[in-house]
Amino acid sequence: MPRPHFIARALLAPGLVIAAACLLASCASKPGDANEVLTRASTSMGVAQVKSLRYVASGTGYTFGQAFKPGGAWPRITLHSVTRTIDYEGAAMRDEIVLSRAEPQGGGGYPLAGQQRNDQFVSGEFAWNVAGGNVAPGPRFVADRVHQLWITPHGVLKAAARSSGNLQASRASDGGSTLSFAEAGRYSATVRIGADGTVTQVDSVFADPVLGDTRTITTYADYRETGGIRFPMRIQQTMAGFPVLDLTVQEVQVNAATTALQLPEAARNTAERVTAEKVADGVWFLGGGSHNSVAIEQRDHLVLVETPLNDARTEAVIAQAKSLAPGKPIRFAINSHAHFDHAGGVRAAVAEGATIVTQAANAPYFESAFGQASRVRPDRMQRDGKRIGTVVVGEKLIMGDASRPIELHRIKDSVHSDSFLMVYLPNEKLLIEADAYTPGAPNTPPPAVPNANNVNLIANIERLDLKVERILPLHGRVVPVAELYAAVGRPAPAAR
Repeated sequence: MPRPHFIARALLAPGLVIAAACLLASCASKPGDANEVLTRASTSMGVAQVKSLRYVASGTGYTFGQAFKPGGAWPRITLHSVTRTIDYEGAAMRDEIVLSRAEPQGGGGYPLAGQQRNDQFVSGEFAWNVAGGNVAPGPRFVADRVHQLWITPHGVLKAAARSSGNLQASRASDGGSTLSFAEAGRYSATVRIGADGTVTQVDSVFADPVLGDTRTITTYADYRETGGIRFPMRIQQTMAGFPVLDLTVQEVQVNAATTALQLPEAARNTAERVTAEKVADGVWFLGGGSHNSVAIEQRDHLVLVETPLNDARTEAVIAQAKSLAPGKPIRFAINSHAHFDHAGGVRAAVAEGATIVTQAANAPYFESAFGQASRVRPDRMQRDGKRIGTVVVGEKLIMGDASRPIELHRIKDSVHSDSFLMVYLPNEKLLIEADAYTPGAPNTPPPAVPNANNVNLIANIERLDLKVERILPLHGRVVPVAELYAAVGRPAPAAR
């Protein structure tokens, strides 16, 4: 599963962020001159000298949007090394990260044991990841990474200077100040500046596909002189009310080389591509990207399994599904679990008029999360004024027509998600699942230690006595069930 950024977001409208900042800044005091406050802070921080920046840090992170239980804290990871390179003049940034899980439960696309390296980029309106020398465009990461670039301590003052037309300032009783501004369609920010002119906190809001207007609070402390500027040696961040980052900085380089931040041509390919593979009568496997979906035809409507990533991906999937069964609306959208890469298109499905079918524990969280406004960058659900409707699944639910029934089963005892569903089509003997098993390349030998998620999926198939012949994974290719068994070093059961 493509790795989500390890930082996170929260629920608050931009106006409320400014109001909250006013409480901290004592709005009753006479507002200061915004340009004066900005000039003082920029001089203190050495902003004019900083064209680019590189710092190396380590500490603790948390995998945003990948909680084991919906509404719970994000899973903790160990950040063995974080090297961030920023080109402020080119609006580009690179994060080189070496990480490992610090707790076994929850998602994130990380191995259950051992370290993983991640190389993540943003440049202007493009984001991408690099793995094994291969460039993977990541349009869904743009909003997050642009926001992260411009809430860095020097970046936020540069952004404030660009936004001087809507810049507001206020004085605090401790001798500090706040600056508030918004970058239209991107984020809003309230910057807390200490009496010594350093940026101590940035309270910001940006658009997330699941949470809508999403609040981030980033704290900077332990400033030191380095390379003619002041830079914090401690960086902490919370999103959606939970911690996502706690870093200790070991090294800072001012005006570092930025040649590695050049935009590769492969990263420009951001168009959504949806392929349709007919796997049985009335059943289509919708691929072409990092996340798959499945369309299931019923007598007078369609059921769509999985609405992933964001509006762009899910709207492309919806268009493809409707073209396969003209005139039939998508009445239900089945969600496998609450992790944000698999729930990021729920807003688009709701706007389409679909009722969301999800495991019972997800429903209260979804109703809260998708009830939040999305004003920073209004999505289709916000524009259409739609509200989410849900059908909940406890341990099992049967839906669909008599000729093509659809069984939904909870995956028990998974370390990936506590509110996890798989979909079984008994007539076609097809199993649809996400993250419990992602097929490797053909003829890949099994790992020395079987993947716990794969083992758990087999245990659930056998517990329920499902007569599976093929697996339609929501990552990867359609495979015979024998490949799942081979991945754990077991022979597949005889066909029934």
